[in-house]
Amino acid sequence: MGKYYLAVDIGASSGRHMIGYLEKGKIQLEEVYRFENGMANKDGKLLWDTGHLFAEIINGMIKCREIGKIPESMSIDTWAVDYVLLDEKNQVIGDTYGYRDGRTNGCDKEVYRIIPENDLYARTGIQKQIFNTIYQLMADKTKRPEVLERAKTFLMLPDYFQFCLTGKKVSEYTNATSTQLVSPKTRQWDRDLIRLLGYPEEIFLPIQTPGTEVGDLKEEIREAVGFNCKVVLCGSHDTASAVLAMPKAKGDGVYISSGTWSLMGVELEEADCREVSRKANFTNEGGYEFRFRYLKNIMGLWMIQSVRHEWEDRYSFAELCKMAKEDQAFPSRVDANDNCFLAPESMIQEIQDYCQRTGQKIPETPGEIASVIYQSLADCYGKTVKEIEENTGKTYDGIYIIGGGSNAAYLNQLTANATGKTVYAGPGEATAIGNIMAQMIKNKELGGAAEARECVFRSFEVEEYHNDQR
Repeated sequence: MGKYYLAVDIGASSGRHMIGYLEKGKIQLEEVYRFENGMANKDGKLLWDTGHLFAEIINGMIKCREIGKIPESMSIDTWAVDYVLLDEKNQVIGDTYGYRDGRTNGCDKEVYRIIPENDLYARTGIQKQIFNTIYQLMADKTKRPEVLERAKTFLMLPDYFQFCLTGKKVSEYTNATSTQLVSPKTRQWDRDLIRLLGYPEEIFLPIQTPGTEVGDLKEEIREAVGFNCKVVLCGSHDTASAVLAMPKAKGDGVYISSGTWSLMGVELEEADCREVSRKANFTNEGGYEFRFRYLKNIMGLWMIQSVRHEWEDRYSFAELCKMAKEDQAFPSRVDANDNCFLAPESMIQEIQDYCQRTGQKIPETPGEIASVIYQSLADCYGKTVKEIEENTGKTYDGIYIIGGGSNAAYLNQLTANATGKTVYAGPGEATAIGNIMAQMIKNKELGGAAEARECVFRSFEVEEYHNDQR
């Protein structure tokens, strides 16, 4: 049995502790602990409960001890853009907002009053999303300035949780790039931009890369969990870790990191900050080994997750896929990237209203609504592939669907049909695998990204789907 590595992978709806190790040249993965997550609506604000999340991190670590699988090291990844501000006593100041909160409405105009949108993109290469950290900080500056004035440290959420474990403050590269405040040339904070926007420059720590050792567990944490281990940086933006786990050694395929969001793109060695990329709403987020994830954010499985909850979870995702397939002739489509689908009170009503506004047949049954969602996502993937190929000047043979959405066989087939390309689906736990890969590379059990990706291809089942409408 090889050395154990612990990935704490926290998504917007749930978190999991995954133990990984090498055995006979293959990565073995075991889920140790799982817990619920979600933004809480508190007085009309959508907030994260960081205390709850950290308590669950500790609970999962205790479970590792109970089953006798003590990790050599551990690392934490989460979604991007959200952060905490710490005071001089290292206490969190104020509320920790979730990215779906509406407080950033209008903050883009405040930012563009200082720096035009096209200049900002040319400088950072990050796509405009109203919840990006740059706009959240503008909301702090304009709506709760007393919080920003008291702040001594800015930490993205995984950096904060790792600080709670070790007492060491570190800013990790891949998640930092999602703030829209990092230079793709220097791979550090764009401090001139930060000063220009009037944000306190001193709160931003030097950026460190995946593989950096943060430190040992604090004594009180060791006592609580019953062991000590190293805390190491992975690609702490969950998409960065997922893309590292793409089962293609050269990393030169189109990927879809499929979950609540669908992140669709390719890896580039240099950021593409041209105006054509900005107009197409592509982003250049930081990846492992300083690659750039040239991708587009697509609303993803959030839409089907939301309607499933509205139906009180009475249907499984497999059942929804089956019903969608039975109603696949239903003609209506929606733009899966429209902001109206970001946080509606009723996703069902929003889909129906969209179809009514655009003069299309209104879906009524669960099968019709699911069909609209899945077909619309596949159409969006098809359009995005064409944009990627036009903008990069390359033709890609395959699409690699990684993450939880790789299990949606019906959507995978629709994607093969919409793109005309072979779809390779899996592994499902790509984010946790990529997290563990970074730790294994740090510990020299794997030789680098290319070798690690070859290992992923050997270790996990990958399903193929071919265009059946040629």
